[in-house]
Amino acid sequence: MCSRAWDQDLGSFRDGGRVTRVSAIICAHNPRPEHLRRVLDALRDQTLPNDQWELLLIDNASRQPLASEWDLSWHPHARHVLEPELGLSAARRRGMREASADILLFVDDDNVLAPDYLAEGLRVAAEWPQMGTWGSGSLLPEYEVEPAERLRPLLYLLAIREVDAARWTNVFQIDACPWGAGIFLRRSVADTYRHLSRDEGLPISDRKGASLTSGGDVELSYVACSAGLGIGIFPELKVTHLIPGERLAHDYLMRLHEGIAISTRLILYKWEKALPNSQSRLRRGLSIFKNFLVLRGVEREMYFSTVRADRKSRNIIDALPSADRSVHGVGGGAGAAGTRAGLESAGLL
Repeated sequence: MCSRAWDQDLGSFRDGGRVTRVSAIICAHNPRPEHLRRVLDALRDQTLPNDQWELLLIDNASRQPLASEWDLSWHPHARHVLEPELGLSAARRRGMREASADILLFVDDDNVLAPDYLAEGLRVAAEWPQMGTWGSGSLLPEYEVEPAERLRPLLYLLAIREVDAARWTNVFQIDACPWGAGIFLRRSVADTYRHLSRDEGLPISDRKGASLTSGGDVELSYVACSAGLGIGIFPELKVTHLIPGERLAHDYLMRLHEGIAISTRLILYKWEKALPNSQSRLRRGLSIFKNFLVLRGVEREMYFSTVRADRKSRNIIDALPSADRSVHGVGGGAGAAGTRAGLESAGLL
């Protein structure tokens, strides 16, 4: 007879007397061993007792199977899970299926969590029951090599942020949207996201092999808002992002900028009913000519990256069957305006 039962007060599962309050899910594809070791050590040092959370290490088609390399026996409720379909989105969906708790936490294989991260995340869950997704407001880098000064306008692309007070909303705003590094979400949001990912014609694909598209974490927040829940970031939730030297190369950062810009346009089409490159051909041509004359260096490259993103994302949308050209929407209005303003200031629109 099954001894597993739902405990509404704790927002958790009881399994044979064990209380699982949160499922910590690491999605990893060919991780750097020294980085994954620090990620696991930080989880091992959490102040939340091990018997109150579970640990899932999702091996996303790594060349060397992680189960043969990494011993998780230090945690009483840890499991290796193999997801053969390549891509961060596929790994996250697998983690959602495998997790037992009502609160899920996604940790990238280069995220070092502060010792109280799990405990603080659960405090937010209890004090903000209306919150659907929430995450770090203090996501600071640890660079393997010092980035070149001329590339600093691009470093925000590496999911770096720091705020001095909580930011939250229930109408999507990019400034309150938690990034995938250390993002918490409720089971209801995860289930809705999985359903949408399975059934719709315009899936938002996260990193997959050499592709640098993204946006799955942003879509989780759109899903939360569409369900009437809130999203937020909290400075008490602290993460150190380990950034290797190759991610500070000029070519990588420019490819990352274009990948994020493409993803941004697809998300805005899907959720805000906004088509990319909606200017007239004449106005667009004049804008391109003006920016070619005015901009220099990295700023010019960023601008032309967005021009390419307009074209590529529009091609993806135009190729959709007419039956799949549906959008969900989260109310538009202030949310749409705030989203576009934030993305414009970041050089993505």
